[in-house]
Amino acid sequence: MEKHGAGRAQRVGIGGMAIESSGFCPHRTSYEDFRVTRGADLLGRYAWTGPADPMAADVEWVPLVHAVALPGGPVELETFGRIRDELVGRIREAGPLDGIVYDIHGAMSVFGLTDAEAELTAAVREAAGPDTLISAAMDPHGNVSHEFARHLDLLTAHRLAPHEDAWETRERAARNLVDRLTSGAGRPHRAWVQVPVLLPGEKTSTRLEPAKSLYGSLASVEALEGITDAAVWVGYAWADEPRCRAAVVVTGDDAELALAQAAMLARRYWEARHDFTFVGPTGQLDECVAKAVAATARPFLISDSGDNPTAGGAGDLAYALSRLLAHEDLASGRATALHPGITDPAAVDACFAAGRGARVTLRVGGRVSAGTGPHAEPYELTGEVVSLQVLDGCRAAGVRRGGVTAVLTERRKPFHTLADFGELDPHAYDLVVVKLGYLEPELYDMAADWLLALTPGGVDQDLPRLGHHRVIRPLYPFDDADFTDPELVPVLL
Repeated sequence: MEKHGAGRAQRVGIGGMAIESSGFCPHRTSYEDFRVTRGADLLGRYAWTGPADPMAADVEWVPLVHAVALPGGPVELETFGRIRDELVGRIREAGPLDGIVYDIHGAMSVFGLTDAEAELTAAVREAAGPDTLISAAMDPHGNVSHEFARHLDLLTAHRLAPHEDAWETRERAARNLVDRLTSGAGRPHRAWVQVPVLLPGEKTSTRLEPAKSLYGSLASVEALEGITDAAVWVGYAWADEPRCRAAVVVTGDDAELALAQAAMLARRYWEARHDFTFVGPTGQLDECVAKAVAATARPFLISDSGDNPTAGGAGDLAYALSRLLAHEDLASGRATALHPGITDPAAVDACFAAGRGARVTLRVGGRVSAGTGPHAEPYELTGEVVSLQVLDGCRAAGVRRGGVTAVLTERRKPFHTLADFGELDPHAYDLVVVKLGYLEPELYDMAADWLLALTPGGVDQDLPRLGHHRVIRPLYPFDDADFTDPELVPVLL
């Protein structure tokens, strides 16, 4: 191909579409669920697009369009098409681009499509043309199929879980791209291999081994002469598609070294498959609640992991609320618990209409999940409205019954930081039950102790009971005893 040379400002577009979508979640992601950014607002997302950054002398940044949504159910086909068409149209309108920073997630599912990122990326490649270098920044919980990856020139992923390095990953994708454009190095080799393992993120946190050492080794691989980047994806466990599995991509100018390093990383991942464990102690919910109430550590946090909206859960299950109030100490008020945030816009409307201090009787939860199992049915809650607030533009109502305060939200909302709780101080409660998997950093630091509850829902940690049937078998952990060791031979894309 024609090499991209130095001596002029490189025109680099920025855009993408990012969401992870559980195929087991009844929620449907529509256009209104996406935050769509364009123009100066899009460039303003990134610290490295400003005039003070060293790349400014070499690059003309061209904002395209970026759409990002809270994880949820599969994306409606019409919504996907609308965002894809705008992205593709803006690439064409921009004129010739030397490169594109492609800011995506990698685990988007779309109704009617088998490999949504491959469909999107093929359209981006066609619009950009064969000579434009495309550099993807991804989440390690994304999927990297051959059909998807072959359209890309550079691809990298976060190296920490929780993803405290997400913005560093985007910057690395941008700098790797600009380095190649300004040096005239052109398209690198990409050594790609999939690994027949599919694990939830709660078993692959870099806080623990073996993920800690595996991901920690990527920087040393990247530092090798002839290597540009090394990345490992664990895949997305709550979609049921052939592409769902772990993957390794090593990028560089030395093809043989890239192949060798990709094979090494894939083999290490495969051989460590039995060593991946949950990021914290686990149990069924009733067991976790009993242990937390009996403990002296305060606040004691419990993750309602099966309904985690930041992994793709619906966020509308009142199952945890029902089990909290089934415990005598919590129902009587001898112990206290805070449980955010059950998505129920009708219940929030009723609370705001009634006002603070009012006594209300509500049918809570199950707005989209009802009918998917006994855990998804609405729960009748009678209690006092003790809080009415707006959190990040989302109305939230706190209703207290006995010692339990449930926070109801008008839309799906994560509670990751102390600021997310607003006026309700989680330190003031014995238990805090959040719809999360592994705890995000502020909550992890706050917890005197914690348990990960293996609850039902759209992102159930018990993968076999979800009913995958489209993933390619054999696949660990669905198959293990009779599993022949795979060859794990990387190929150049």
